Amino acid sequence: MSVQTTCWKCKTAYYLPDELYRAAQASENISFYCPYGHSAHYPAGETEEDKLRRERDRLRQQIAERDDAVRAERTRRETVERRLVAQRGVVTRIKNRVGHGVCPCCSRTFENLQRHMHSKHPEYAKSDVILAPDGATMQ
Repeated sequence: MSVQTTCWKCKTAYYLPDELYRAAQASENISFYCPYGHSAHYPAGETEEDKLRRERDRLRQQIAERDDAVRAERTRRETVERRLVAQRGVVTRIKNRVGHGVCPCCSRTFENLQRHMHSKHPEYAKSDVILAPDGATMQ
């Protein structure tokens, strides 16, 4: 049996006997020749091309990982920004309601909201919890 190979210089295809092919791959000291007389051998270990290919693949992987990290951070930032905008909206609605005399706790309207808050909801002024009109709490 024989193995087809190609000359590195003239690109001519030719065949090597199995024994010579295996021996040439096992040892860098064995040379063989194409039909046109160009000498060749199989280098021992990893070729420079293989090293560069491996380095290229590693760098591509690092770039992909960084792209994923950037995408995840951007998504997290956009989520936090949307949540912040929503919280600002709730605070603005509560301030507007309180400005019109509507109690944020029981949704009743009062002329003197300050007196009502101190007498009926004293714990509200002491806490940092904001009650939304629908009863939900915000920190």
